[in-house]
Amino acid sequence: MIQKEISKRNLCCCLLSIFMLFTFSVKSQQVRLDNLKEQFAKKNLFRINGGLSANSVFYTGNNTNRQPFMWVLTGNVNINLFNQFNIPFSYNLNNLGSNYTYPTLPNRLSLHPSYKWITTHIGDVSMNFSPYTLNGHQFTGVGVELKPDNFPLKSQFMCGRLLKETEYDVQNGGIVAYRRWGYSGGIRYEKENYQLGTTLFHAHDDEGSLSWKPDSLQMYPQSNLAFSWDVLLRIFQGLTLNAEYGMSMLTRDRRLPSGKRSNSLWFLEKNTSTVSYHALKVGVNFQWKKNTVGLGYERIDPGYQTLGAYYFTNDLENFTFNYSRPFWQDKITLSLNVGIQHDNLDHTKREQTNRWVVAGNLNIVPDKKWNISISYSGFQSYTNIRSQFDYINATHQYENLDTLDFTQLSQNLSTNVNYTLSENDKKNQNINLSFSFQEAADKRGGIIHPGSASQFYNGSVSYALLFIPSSVRFTLSANATYNTTGTGEIITYGPNAGMSSKFFNKKVSFGISSSYNISSVDGNIKGKILNIRNSSTWSFLKKQSVNLALVYQNRSGTSGKSSSDFTTTLNYTYSF
Repeated sequence: MIQKEISKRNLCCCLLSIFMLFTFSVKSQQVRLDNLKEQFAKKNLFRINGGLSANSVFYTGNNTNRQPFMWVLTGNVNINLFNQFNIPFSYNLNNLGSNYTYPTLPNRLSLHPSYKWITTHIGDVSMNFSPYTLNGHQFTGVGVELKPDNFPLKSQFMCGRLLKETEYDVQNGGIVAYRRWGYSGGIRYEKENYQLGTTLFHAHDDEGSLSWKPDSLQMYPQSNLAFSWDVLLRIFQGLTLNAEYGMSMLTRDRRLPSGKRSNSLWFLEKNTSTVSYHALKVGVNFQWKKNTVGLGYERIDPGYQTLGAYYFTNDLENFTFNYSRPFWQDKITLSLNVGIQHDNLDHTKREQTNRWVVAGNLNIVPDKKWNISISYSGFQSYTNIRSQFDYINATHQYENLDTLDFTQLSQNLSTNVNYTLSENDKKNQNINLSFSFQEAADKRGGIIHPGSASQFYNGSVSYALLFIPSSVRFTLSANATYNTTGTGEIITYGPNAGMSSKFFNKKVSFGISSSYNISSVDGNIKGKILNIRNSSTWSFLKKQSVNLALVYQNRSGTSGKSSSDFTTTLNYTYSF
């Protein structure tokens, strides 16, 4: 239970937090400066909203780990000032304990004021310039976006601290970091038939920001200069070409000697630890009549990284192809996607992985009553590993060239058929059939070994009937699954039935459903489960509602013993 009296210390923190939140907007929210008169109008000076909820759960059954009764009270209140500043409060009370929260002093501050086509970002914010330069890295500083409505030139800039200095501390998990500063600018020129863009990013670590140098941890003060250029060309109607090139020059230790600045780029520090990375992405999309064809290529050097992103996927080469077209007076739509990827671009790894991805989708709508969809996806990953011991122990150059060939195979197939029996103002009824298949296997040395392959089948059929004037709906379905692995077979099947309706101008809703499932392993029945569920909701006075849910479950196993559970949940909600 919450104590009746809050300590003076917590009360002071609460009042000080409210004052701070009144002064600063800790929520990342855009503040418009071009309509201040409307924002600070008398109707927007003060607004309060929120809600509360009361829940009680009654349980009877054989599960001794569950309590027979539990109640929970939750609520939230939000105070809005000038339609810009939010001060949230929330509470949670229950018979197991209690918890409450109130505004605390902000440890992160972000403001996003804007005026017409000028938007600024102040405080702890993040911006996206290019996937190869600055991409989503949080910084503490200032950013500006200039995007005039009827002017082709767009630009954005930022400067700030990317990382805060962190001294080495064993109790803190050994985390250590230099203070890192970053600067970036991007310009884009957009016309109807072409777009041109470029991005420049620079970052460096302050080598004097740490009292203890973490050289023994192989952490050194770094600097980075990254560029990117991108272009989009609409060569003629239906043909579009887009390309982006990125380059990153990373100095892993800026303290090393011979750090001469480049003659062309005065802010680039180069020494013996400087490495360069390249990335290229090209795409072509062509539309002819009803055909849509796309080709893509991407190559990222091994080790590619910048100091403007937390993580980079590198050492890969991708080839992609996609095709789509409607047939038969647009009643059939076919789409196909194929992708090939491999790594070890510089041939220095002891292993290489090749991946194939194929996906297709076929949608058939012969008339208003039928809707058929078929989708397939396949994945294959091939890995070849060469061990150093094979080269040491080989008696000639052709012995033990490949020590491990490992292939992962995966494929998925799903089909859905929906048929509308009748559809009018009085009733709707339809039948739905669905089937899905999944397979996964590991192949070593060209052989799928026992126990490494698994298959999963699922099929269902359902019937639905809706009486529109009375809002009464009936459903009946049956479901079956079959799962086989190298160790056994599992089958689960059973029927489902349900009914729902709404009364009193749709203010009261009522629903009941039941399911019965049987599961077997290797032909032996292991369990039977019966579920009966009921849910009733009453909405009144616009913002209040009461819900009653009843759940009964009966389980029986191979021993012949059965157990039953009955759960009642009563819920009341009010919003204001």
